[in-house]
Amino acid sequence: MKSSLIGILTITILFVSYSLEAVDTSPQPKTIVTYNAAIHGIDPKQAYFVSLLELALEKSRDKYGDFQMNAAMIQMPQGRALKMVADNTIIDVVWTMTSIEREDQLQAIYVPLLKGLMGYRIGLIRRNDQARFDNIHSIEDIKKTLIGQGADWPDVPILNSNGFTVTSGSDSRLIAMLLKGRFDYYPRSIHEPWRDLDRYPDVVLERKILLKYPAPIYFFVSKDNTSLASRIEFGLRKAIDDGSFDDLFYNHPITQGMLSKSELDNRTEFVLHNPFLSKKSADLLNETQLWLTLKQQ
Repeated sequence: MKSSLIGILTITILFVSYSLEAVDTSPQPKTIVTYNAAIHGIDPKQAYFVSLLELALEKSRDKYGDFQMNAAMIQMPQGRALKMVADNTIIDVVWTMTSIEREDQLQAIYVPLLKGLMGYRIGLIRRNDQARFDNIHSIEDIKKTLIGQGADWPDVPILNSNGFTVTSGSDSRLIAMLLKGRFDYYPRSIHEPWRDLDRYPDVVLERKILLKYPAPIYFFVSKDNTSLASRIEFGLRKAIDDGSFDDLFYNHPITQGMLSKSELDNRTEFVLHNPFLSKKSADLLNETQLWLTLKQQ
């Protein structure tokens, strides 16, 4: 009897020992994430998205493990950055306004990084041109105005589809084109124009018009990089739930005070249709916690 008991205990101990050895206690591999930054360093607008990416990776650390962020400082147009991500070349993630085409080519992380702010558009004009805009009272009046936008921006087909005449050019040349009279109105998201206003004394903020259309900006990764997509979405959703997403959004230097500076209460709002939203992006409009609510400010 005694020997049988010893045998049973021995088998049990061996089984427990084997089970413990079978558990994989090795640390998860570090997530390496490379993003594009301007050659002169991260500019203020980029800094918001870099901070938000870091927040998402930090919020997902407990589930997905450690991470490392690397900046690839290469000056490139938006289209080239998108292709690099799609081809898994140099950079792993990009942030940009969405379109059906972009969601077909890349894996979108369906959380609007600016809470839909990209679709609230106020315009830059030449210093002495406000009087002509004071006489605009309808969307048909605006359509008579030449508008400038970046050549590879999704805004161009949106504006064209709504009947506007758009002149496009390189991002870095748009202010010069405005000043030379190539176009007369340069719509920018309400967090964007302030740096240009500080740098160009002959450019001012138009005071009467607000263009509005659904324009979410997402993080995008390669279709093959499902693990990174899952991690970023998990982290962003967690940040939304615990309030840290809104803390960053409303208090970052690029967005802080933007609503009051834009004087939205004094503007006439013209709502445009965006026919280039995917069904998934359109359905996301029903998740009210993801979007900017102006009455909060």
